[in-house]
Amino acid sequence: MHHSLTSIIRIPLFCSLMLLTPLLPAEKQAVSPDINSYFQNPDWQQWVNTFERTGREVFDKRDAIVAASGVKAGMVVADIGAGTGLFTRLFANSVGPGGKVYAVDISRPFIENILRTSREQGFVNVEGIVNSDKDASLPADAIDIAFLVDTYHHFEYPVSMLASIRRSLRTGGSLIIIDFRRDPHRSSNGVMGHGRAGKEAVIDEVTKAGFRLIDDKPLLRTNYYLLFRKPAPE
Repeated sequence: MHHSLTSIIRIPLFCSLMLLTPLLPAEKQAVSPDINSYFQNPDWQQWVNTFERTGREVFDKRDAIVAASGVKAGMVVADIGAGTGLFTRLFANSVGPGGKVYAVDISRPFIENILRTSREQGFVNVEGIVNSDKDASLPADAIDIAFLVDTYHHFEYPVSMLASIRRSLRTGGSLIIIDFRRDPHRSSNGVMGHGRAGKEAVIDEVTKAGFRLIDDKPLLRTNYYLLFRKPAPE
C-alpha cells in the first residue's frame, strides 16, 4: 500500500483528555521556551549546514544509528524534532513505500522544507506534523518507532510530551532517545549549559512515564543511545 506525501497536519487532542485536563495538576515548565525560539523563523540552509555536516557525531554515524533502531520495511516511524529531515529521509528509505514516516517539529518552516526535500528525493511516504510544546500531535496506537535525536533536552514539558508519545506508540513499540552526554570532565561548556538533564535523569523520567529500558547502546561517544519499549498492559 502506498502513502502519499501530504501537507502539514495537526491532530487535535481527544475531547476526553481535554475534559480531564483541568482535574490534573499543571506541569511545571522544565526549560525556558527560549531554547526553541530560534527555530520559529529559521534560516533553512544555515540549519542544514549545522545539522548535516561532517564532524557532527550523529551525522557521521547516521547509517549505524538507523540500523540499530531495528526499523523494517512497512513500519511506521515518527521522527520527533525532525529538524532538517536528515533522519526522516533515512527512515523513509528504510520503511519503503509500504511504510510511513511522520516528520514532527514545532517549526513550520522546518516541516515545509522537509516535505519539499522529501518530494524532491522521491519519498512519497512522509507526512509532516507541526506539533505543540506539550503534545507530539500523532495519532493514537499508530507508530512502531518514536525517534528523538538531540531533541529530548528541548522538551519544555517532558511529562506531557512523553505521555503523548506513549499514546501514539503501539504496544511493543520502541522509543529511541539519542542525546548529549553531560560529563563535566569531558563535555563542552555548551553541552553542560544547554542540556537540562543527564542520561540517568532521562532514564528515570522515561521509565516513570511508563516505558521500559531495553538497551543502552555503546554506539556513540559524545551522545548516548537509549532504546525503550512500550510494554503490554498488565
